[in-house]
Amino acid sequence: MAASTMTLSLAGCGVLNATGNGADASPSKGNDLTVGLLLPEKANTRYDKFDYPIIKSKVAELTGKKGSVEYANANADASQQATQLQKMIDDKVDVILLDAVDSHAIAPEVKKAKDAGIPVIAYDRLAEGPIDAYVSFDNELVGEVQGRTLLQALGSNADSSTKIVMVNGSPTDPNAKQFKEGALSELNGKVTIAATYDTTDWKPELAESNMAKAIEEIGKNNIAGVYAANDGMAGGVIKALKAVGVTNLPPVTGQDAELDAVQRIVAGEQYMSVYKAYPDEAEAAAQMAVAKVQGKDIQFDALTQDKVDSPTQKSIPAKLIQPVALTKSNIKSTVIADGIYTVGDICTAKYRTACAAIGLK
Repeated sequence: MAASTMTLSLAGCGVLNATGNGADASPSKGNDLTVGLLLPEKANTRYDKFDYPIIKSKVAELTGKKGSVEYANANADASQQATQLQKMIDDKVDVILLDAVDSHAIAPEVKKAKDAGIPVIAYDRLAEGPIDAYVSFDNELVGEVQGRTLLQALGSNADSSTKIVMVNGSPTDPNAKQFKEGALSELNGKVTIAATYDTTDWKPELAESNMAKAIEEIGKNNIAGVYAANDGMAGGVIKALKAVGVTNLPPVTGQDAELDAVQRIVAGEQYMSVYKAYPDEAEAAAQMAVAKVQGKDIQFDALTQDKVDSPTQKSIPAKLIQPVALTKSNIKSTVIADGIYTVGDICTAKYRTACAAIGLK
């Protein structure tokens, strides 16, 4: 009975869905606040196309259009991001959302922000240093979803002699390590990983050149599948396969549900991607940032009910969002249903016949 009463009480003041007006605490800052947003790179189109606009819009909504977002993108340069973070400290922003290029290298700047009284919330990638919270997807589960879906594509004939190539993400990105660990938990003992590569800065051109090496070493007809950690690299992998005349492409994984990747899935060139509901992640980050600055402790706690550890900090308050495997079968119920893309975006003239074949009209 007491628990039910508390649930109703929290719901009544808007805390459970974290959209309340802040009656739960005396705000330390009003609506006239500035959120610093540091995003890592531009090779992945999601950051400029989805994350920044959604965070900006949500901050405006939560603050009656009085709050603002100071935005910088590091273009995969860790030293540039350190400079950008220092500028935000100098500009005295109220809170920083940090998606780190290099999670270890940025730790001293995170401490500087903390010393300046500016809370830092790690966004999408778990930065080291004294961060206040973390919002991302369940990254190990992302890898598990990729590995499991690749095994499903290989079918019942796959065994320990079946050769696959792993094209992993950047060694400076802690998410890449978690993706790899998750994938290996599904793949180890079930297939042979004939070649594996870590890809600096997630660069598609490096993925393409590494895949070319793998093809030369293993043989183009001996590669049954490719684990590519994201869509940009999947595109590079597919280019390398096509360059040596492979027309019956092996299943290739991806992640991020980029438009090019969705079109490749429609066309049968890429087997799957991982759809991560960026609006959910970005809106949660904005809610956490505003709640933290305004002293809405109950609201902040309701948003951060998970816990994660970094190499420098234990039991970090976190929100982890669940990923979904994206294949031909659920394009309509994921990226189209959530308004990420329209049928028209995906089914351009080049893909119209393939779209019709899977019911996208």
